[in-house]
Amino acid sequence: MKTLIKRLAALVLIVGIAAAAVITYNGYQLYKKAVSQVPVIDKITEIQEKSHYTSYDQLPRTYIEAVISAEDRRFFRHGGFDPLATARAAWHNIQAGSLIEGGSTITQQLAKNMYFYQEKEFTRKVAELFVAHDLESLCEKKTLFELYVNSIYFGSGYYTVYDAAHGYFGKDPADMNDYESTLLAGIPNAPSVYAPTVNPKLAEERRQQVLECMVENGYIKEGEMQDTDS
Repeated sequence: MKTLIKRLAALVLIVGIAAAAVITYNGYQLYKKAVSQVPVIDKITEIQEKSHYTSYDQLPRTYIEAVISAEDRRFFRHGGFDPLATARAAWHNIQAGSLIEGGSTITQQLAKNMYFYQEKEFTRKVAELFVAHDLESLCEKKTLFELYVNSIYFGSGYYTVYDAAHGYFGKDPADMNDYESTLLAGIPNAPSVYAPTVNPKLAEERRQQVLECMVENGYIKEGEMQDTDS
């Protein structure tokens, strides 16, 4: 019986390794095809040439801290892939019995926005990693952050932080107060749900989640920015 169990375990391991190899190969091929059509540097330039491109220095500190807390708490410490975040997301998915978290870094999300579809699939995730590696090699972290906020969807037809700030608050990103900064930081997680023009109540609930993340990451203390600047 023990021998049979060992053989089955070995078979499962072999199948798992083979499957991982196939997924990695297919992901690499997807990556190569994408960057051969449009090189990563050209994609970067395309984003930077957008009208009203907003630089890192034009963003409120609270907004930057809120986005990092909500999306990628180790952004300034990893090289484009965060194994701790991936493991945490995998554990949460197992507990939930469904794929509720992706564990993607800001750099991976930027890679997806540049090249790949939104569907959650393993081949695309591998391709994202290769593009993320290229991005980390080409850009400083501050540049990656600004590329990200100038290319993500904020709901209501707004695809840049500038458009979102003007559309929701009628002001430049640099002029957003703490309340607006933390509200905006939570929207890209699910724009069709958290856009304040769609459901103000859910937008505020998401903002509270962002604040909790900021507390966990030491950017603010418990209770700060709860009722101010609204």
